[in-house]
Amino acid sequence: MNKKLVIFDLDGTLIDSVPDLASSVNFMLKSLGREEFSEDIIRFWVGNGAEVLVKRALSGDVKIDENIDEETLKKAMTVFLNHYNENLANKTYLYPNVKETLQELKKQNYFLTIVTNKPYKFVKPILEKLEIIDYFPYYLGADSLDEKKPSPKPLLEVCKYFGVDKNKAVMVGDSKNDILAANNAKMDSIAVKYGYNYGEDISKYKPTFEVDDIFEIIKILKG
Repeated sequence: MNKKLVIFDLDGTLIDSVPDLASSVNFMLKSLGREEFSEDIIRFWVGNGAEVLVKRALSGDVKIDENIDEETLKKAMTVFLNHYNENLANKTYLYPNVKETLQELKKQNYFLTIVTNKPYKFVKPILEKLEIIDYFPYYLGADSLDEKKPSPKPLLEVCKYFGVDKNKAVMVGDSKNDILAANNAKMDSIAVKYGYNYGEDISKYKPTFEVDDIFEIIKILKG
């Protein structure tokens, strides 16, 4: 593919953070006197950032109730974010072959970065805990810019940072926001099929390639 920069999504691509996110969601719901949900249900709500996750939890559904009270949302966000901040990587883990893939890409002199819809302040502690921080000299969170995925802006921003043309970059992600962001940037994409994506078939969003195992991207990048 003749690429120089590999842009990774975080949740659902490099890490499975659902166990810790679910714990914080249920802590928030319990503190508000609301019904808690199983990890399997909450898994379908993850992928669009913290506020959307909290709104889905308050709605009890992937489809958000537009009548959520502003005060309730504000309190729920505060409780959720505070709890998650203290419990970022208790049960979060790397997907199979993630570290091996990063090692091989670094060895082959690719630039590596992360563009995630997770709040920026949560990214570094997780990368440190899972011992992959050294692979990513630069990364963007949901609040790093005024737009997040599926906007192409974060993808183009990291290209600018590394001095790499978008045609020499590829987006690797598990959800429609990742693939749509790449499509909007007119950038190639590789979809991993093991992530969240709300139960939808990722092929619907027309990624350039699809893989079952992240290590397969090594072969794709070699062409």
